[in-house]
Amino acid sequence: MVLGVFLGLLLTCLLLLSLWRQNSQRRNLPPGPTPLPIIGNILQIDLKDISKSLRNFSKVYGSVFTLYLGRKPAVVLHGYEAVKEALINHGEEFAGRGAIPVFDKLKKNCGMPCDPTFILGCAPCNVICSIVFQNRFDYKDQEFLTFIDILNENVAILSSPWIQICNNFPVMIDYLPGNHRKLLKNFAFAKDYFLTKVTQHQETLDINNPRDFIDCFLIKMEQEKHNPKTEFTCENLIFTASDLFAAGTETTSTTLRYSLLLLLKYPEVTAKVQEEIDHVIGRHRSPCMQDRNHMPYTDAVLHEIQRYIDLLPTSLPHAVTCDTKFRDYLIPKGTTVIASLSSVLYDDKEFPNPERFDPNHFLDESGKFKKSDYFSPFSIGKRICVGEGLARAELFLFLTTILQNFNLKSPVDLKDLDTTPVANGFVSVPPKFQICFIPI
Repeated sequence: MVLGVFLGLLLTCLLLLSLWRQNSQRRNLPPGPTPLPIIGNILQIDLKDISKSLRNFSKVYGSVFTLYLGRKPAVVLHGYEAVKEALINHGEEFAGRGAIPVFDKLKKNCGMPCDPTFILGCAPCNVICSIVFQNRFDYKDQEFLTFIDILNENVAILSSPWIQICNNFPVMIDYLPGNHRKLLKNFAFAKDYFLTKVTQHQETLDINNPRDFIDCFLIKMEQEKHNPKTEFTCENLIFTASDLFAAGTETTSTTLRYSLLLLLKYPEVTAKVQEEIDHVIGRHRSPCMQDRNHMPYTDAVLHEIQRYIDLLPTSLPHAVTCDTKFRDYLIPKGTTVIASLSSVLYDDKEFPNPERFDPNHFLDESGKFKKSDYFSPFSIGKRICVGEGLARAELFLFLTTILQNFNLKSPVDLKDLDTTPVANGFVSVPPKFQICFIPI
């Protein structure tokens, strides 16, 4: 009986302390929905469609508002003006990297008709392999296939609502079962895999003849081995290689997969792209990047695909690097900042009827390609994706090569092709579909 009373008082004290801390933190932060003790606003967020939740909050609280994801506040930037003002005009202050507890647990504990999914996963992965490891793999190589499976599995797990909960309540990572444990196991496998590759490179390194990214990094490590503040360490080499694969493989693969689904769904768009390919490239040579400058419609289609699929709805979290005054609010150092890329890519003033797939969003009245400052699938500012150039090149070369050689046919009626993502958390994942590649 006494124990029960004590536990009740303890719980009450904890709830009151949580409320006091939340209220004191909220005084100078932007407005937002009232958080519940401990769990914050998590029950008010649709973890399967976070962008929709943020859009609804912005209608009530404006373009800068605060959400409590668990006990900690996160400032949300919604709309082009707010995102640009923070990430460009205040780029230095907003350049910090927000915490992703699942990733941090990698660093602390582990150190580290056909379905087109398989082939579109292998091709971008081999591009990264050639940059990092120098060599490419056969698509039947078991080591390569295992690595591809792990990358695909990681994206599926990271896009699940459960991982969003784990990132907001990190204590669950240690004490509760769930697919986050599979994620940590995959991170550990990847670390061992890259460590083996680094060791092999160290044994055969020729500083006068670097073969790939790992060789270049090892040479820099040797040059700075007496610098106590150097960032060129073996640990950072493994993390960087892992990041290159995580960011450069599955995101490109998913974009390509979504691209084919949209090109199936809209055959009139596909026909115009093929017409431009015939006119500029022809059938007797492979496409090259210089061709893109002479293909305004194709360029517009590629931009519209990336706008429409909204691959990373909230990008990776930022954090302010110092106490920051922003729009009359005081954001404390270390506060997580969420830039809603969806709100920029789906701005209805810049892109009329944004819910509609329409390449004319990037064409002027004369049919010439029209740039837009709102085009931000790779984010903007100091944390913009370093692989943007490579990703844009891959997307153009892969898709133009496919459409140069094949017509696309859907085995099901086009009206039955659904382009709605099956997951819309960390990454927007397209639904599975079948496609027929008809040789031209």
